[in-house]
Amino acid sequence: MLVRMIDAPDPDWSFATAREPARFSAGERNGVADVKHAMAASGTLCGIPEDHVTRYRHLFVPQGPRACPDCRRQADAAPTQPSAQERLHHLVQTAAPGDVRDDLIAGLARGARVALWLHGPTATLAQHYAGLETLTEGAEPAAEAFGAATTIGLARVEHSCWSFLVVLPEDGGRPLVARGPRNPG
Repeated sequence: MLVRMIDAPDPDWSFATAREPARFSAGERNGVADVKHAMAASGTLCGIPEDHVTRYRHLFVPQGPRACPDCRRQADAAPTQPSAQERLHHLVQTAAPGDVRDDLIAGLARGARVALWLHGPTATLAQHYAGLETLTEGAEPAAEAFGAATTIGLARVEHSCWSFLVVLPEDGGRPLVARGPRNPG
């Protein structure tokens, strides 16, 4: 018999302990391909201007063997960032009050697993990621939100026996929270 542990809580988990290192995109100085740099808003952390750098669509790895030592030091010293749980917790607090929202907020504060967090075309997200047919609470407002916008944000959170869906309108509207059993059957 296969038994799956569901959300064994970590008593030491908190937003403070779950903070993540700052992340920077990677770049290389034009004509110098053997050193990776951490990119900031207008150039590298070590001071190379943006127009002298090729920016890449992957992250800078401070511990990488080709990492610029100056960028490594600055990346390591950068302030930490909130975890996905903390960022989503902040957003969900503005959702309409109710048991579903309150249970999700409590779960996120205890480290509930954020299984998915996407932004994109509403039709695609509804078809492939929302799981509207599995929701037992809040399904109708969630479905309406998917019908009202061309793009939308969506997060899936697993906590206890529930799978939560958070619909994040991109027009600045209140998030919607729905849930259904984690293993519908």
